Formats: sequence, C-alpha cells, structure tokens
Amino acid sequence: MSLITEVLLLPFAPVRGSLWAVRQVLAEAERQYYDPAAVRAELARLEQRLDAGEIGEEEFDRLEDELLERLETSARRGTGNGDGTT
Repeated sequence: MSLITEVLLLPFAPVRGSLWAVRQVLAEAERQYYDPAAVRAELARLEQRLDAGEIGEEEFDRLEDELLERLETSARRGTGNGDGTT
C-alpha cells in the first residue's frame, strides 16, 4: 500500500487488527476441532461411555457418526498429522 493509503486507512487500523485476531482464533479453533488425535480420543471416550452404560446405542451411533465425519473432513483438509501436532 502507498503511504497515502496507509494514512487514510489509519482510523480503521483497530478494526483491521480485530478482524485479524478473530481470523486467527477461528483458524486455531478449527484446527483443534478437526485434529485427528483429538477426534480419536473423543471416539475412545464415547466407547467408554457406552460400555459404562452412560449412553444408549442410539445416542452412541449418532455421536460416533458426527465424530467420524469430523475425521473424514480432517483427512480431506489435510489437518494435523494424527499425533496431536500440526
């Protein structure tokens, strides 16, 4: 950007900075949500809850489908490497 553009847009700097921060937080939240290691850990906890009788078969199936969908999305996006790191 030119110097004149920077000066003219200076009053909007806090808004631009806030939008950048929001984008960063959203990106990190998505990374964590689709992290394969986190999804696998949730699947294991879900199975433990079923075994303990905390949830029924129907709820287990519904939640398992949601988690498997997240895992597929993660694989398509190439998010993470499955060991809890990116």
